[in-house]
Amino acid sequence: MPQQINATELLTRLNNGERLNLIDVREVIEYHTYNIGGRNIPLSKLEQSINKLGYNKTDEIIVICKVGLRSESAQTILRENGYQDVKNLTGGLLAFRKLK
Repeated sequence: MPQQINATELLTRLNNGERLNLIDVREVIEYHTYNIGGRNIPLSKLEQSINKLGYNKTDEIIVICKVGLRSESAQTILRENGYQDVKNLTGGLLAFRKLK
């Protein structure tokens, strides 16, 4: 069962000052239009970048995109490459923006 994080939980954790490993898998132009921080690694480039991520395989990583579909694909790619604690932002940044 893939791990999820909802927008409310993510916002709470960010507001509490937690340093989270966020990977935004949208395209660069989307990222520059609106983002909540984190690293921008477009889904199309994630597989070639996998060995340069610099995270431990046990680190929590939260993948985000616009609605949660691309980040779900990214979650699968990361898990297939041995990352054990990868959470997908359900509803994506659209859900997140509704809270602000």
